[in-house]
Amino acid sequence: MRLHKAPLPDAARIAALVNSAYRGKSSRQGWTTEADFLDGQRTDTAAIEEILSTSNQCILVAERGGELIGSVHLEKINAEICHFFGMFVIKPVLQAQSLGKRFMAEAERFARIDLGCSIMQMLVISIRAELIAWYERRGYRRTGERRPFPYGNERFGVPLRDDLEFEVLAKTLGRDG
Repeated sequence: MRLHKAPLPDAARIAALVNSAYRGKSSRQGWTTEADFLDGQRTDTAAIEEILSTSNQCILVAERGGELIGSVHLEKINAEICHFFGMFVIKPVLQAQSLGKRFMAEAERFARIDLGCSIMQMLVISIRAELIAWYERRGYRRTGERRPFPYGNERFGVPLRDDLEFEVLAKTLGRDG
């Protein structure tokens, strides 16, 4: 698995990977699907291009044999905090092979060393108990902070429920992360 910062020309490939992991029939091949409570897209090429064109943000990608198999969006919020926006994906047919654990460790290392961050934050949809538990096993803790879901903004999908919100998780990055 080769990891690197994504270049702008990879935007369409990244958007396709992210959408395949979170929405629609292909997402059901993995356990990260949001298809039971969100319809529509998770992101689009324009949103990925916007991220890749902003100086305090990047997307790390994982490739194997030239195939894009993972991505994660990192944004430096301030001098010490990086924010994991989500879009942390491993191709659905490759999930449950410990690739996510390895990729997450590398993303945390990159945030600590290359971005100079000591804290990683992320937003997780609060009803995703299994996913929150997965992050907790990797050292993330619930902060108690909740943020509203962007209802009405179809750029993030079409909600199938009216009780969606984000929970903020955080982790202090040490030598291992």
